[in-house]
Amino acid sequence: MSFPKKGKFFPGENGYNGKAESPEKGGFVKEIAAALKRSLGDSRAGVKTVAAWTGANEKTVKNWFSATYGPSGAHLIALARHSDEVLSTFLAMAGREDLMVAIKLAAAEEAVEELLKAVRQLSQDDPGNTII
Repeated sequence: MSFPKKGKFFPGENGYNGKAESPEKGGFVKEIAAALKRSLGDSRAGVKTVAAWTGANEKTVKNWFSATYGPSGAHLIALARHSDEVLSTFLAMAGREDLMVAIKLAAAEEAVEELLKAVRQLSQDDPGNTII
């Protein structure tokens, strides 16, 4: 493979078309941008929040929101750690929607446990109450 004498792009026969996204489902960049907007809205506060989560520059994060560029692997991991929308989108693009169901089930179980603890605490605080 020979590199072009001028410019920073690889030759066209290598399949590089200037955009590093796949055509299915609107592409990685567009899907992540949509997930960020669903999760945080399209505001300056959302940009600042994502910048804090990932440690990325605000201009970089604005590019993610506008679907100009997508996050790198490390930034994507940080986004998925903090945003269920991004995690869900990533799992859907990977064809692993079943994992999101398992995550939601675990969260529901945890919520039920917390509710039961609260009800038990209320019944202990009021000895005349025979709820459980």
